[in-house]
Amino acid sequence: MPEVASTQRARGMRDVLPDEMARLRRIEAAFAAACRRWGYGEVRTPVIEPLHLFTAAGTLSPQTLDHVYSFLDWDGWSGERVVLRPDSTIAAARLYSERLASPGVAKLFYSQPVLRFTDDGASREEWQCGVELIGDTGRAGDIELVALALDALAALDLPRVTVRLSHAGIVRVVLAAAGLPADAQSAAYDRLLDGDLTVVDEIEARLPQLNAPLRLLFEIEGAGLGYVQNVRASLAGAIPALAGPLDELAFIVEVLEASGVAPRISAVLARRFEYYSGTVMSFESAGQRVGAGGRYDELIALVGGAGVPASGFALFVQPLADLTRGDPPPAPGIAIEPESDSPRDHAAALAAAAALRAAGISVATIAGAASRGHRLICRGADGGFTLDRDGRGLVLHSVDDVIGELGRGR
Repeated sequence: MPEVASTQRARGMRDVLPDEMARLRRIEAAFAAACRRWGYGEVRTPVIEPLHLFTAAGTLSPQTLDHVYSFLDWDGWSGERVVLRPDSTIAAARLYSERLASPGVAKLFYSQPVLRFTDDGASREEWQCGVELIGDTGRAGDIELVALALDALAALDLPRVTVRLSHAGIVRVVLAAAGLPADAQSAAYDRLLDGDLTVVDEIEARLPQLNAPLRLLFEIEGAGLGYVQNVRASLAGAIPALAGPLDELAFIVEVLEASGVAPRISAVLARRFEYYSGTVMSFESAGQRVGAGGRYDELIALVGGAGVPASGFALFVQPLADLTRGDPPPAPGIAIEPESDSPRDHAAALAAAAALRAAGISVATIAGAASRGHRLICRGADGGFTLDRDGRGLVLHSVDDVIGELGRGR
């Protein structure tokens, strides 16, 4: 006999059931409400974008591009290579450069998936709640994004949220000082992300002027401003260009600490070495990474727009859903059904249901498997009702009587 597949879902895709969907909607609602409180407007980008948008001047690494869903959008004798959106920030940069570019600051948010195929069994569709802050906002913009993310996360009653900060310039400066070309810098950074610290010894060998071990920077994370100042004192003398990114990071950390936020500092934090240019942020709860982002001042120019500074972050919906309690789908307060199968009784039941809903009562005309509550029989012949409570029938004469009786039972 032929083997029957355990599922017909596409590989890497997942179904979302009502209880989990309630958690997802709670996350999206909390995020959208926070964004609107902070003055951001909602956008959405197409799920299909041209491939060249993501290959332009290295906006995505070759490793990432190896995992995009790419196909030919056929049109007669010609066609364009397109992809299923693998990155929302690049798509938002394209949207801004084509539709919104103007003096001033653009404050955008969205909730949408990115799609990338993997070989390790991980999900290939990742829903993100993202923010893009486009314009010359400087350090104040990075501070706002951290505060906005924490505001959105606070509404979800998560276990303690940890903020991790870094600056993309720290690693770039060290790798450049070691004389590594751009391609080798990216490869070295990937090794650091993978935990291969032998690369630290290789970099140190290229920097004989160091008077402190680089492992202070790459192996150890620290707490707040004190750690940043310690790194500056230990390494900036030998690598003077480190002073700039460390001072910028120190300013942001000092503001956050004065606001009651205690960030952790790590040199290797950004997952996208290709386009992050400044402050990088990550958010964790219960050991799970639930959000990340950073400054990408060069990206909009790479996708064809003017050179405009920008920064942003994304919250990862699935990890958040695993940590969030959602309100279950509301069970109808009452199920209504016609006394008979006649058109007149069905119409009377629908009219009564509409009147009860207008009064704020949840009503099902077809009870679902999870439905709970009372059963109301609509007698179309005389316009009356029978309210079934625990097998006992209460005769009522009008919708107002039903509303009054249900109100007394609350």
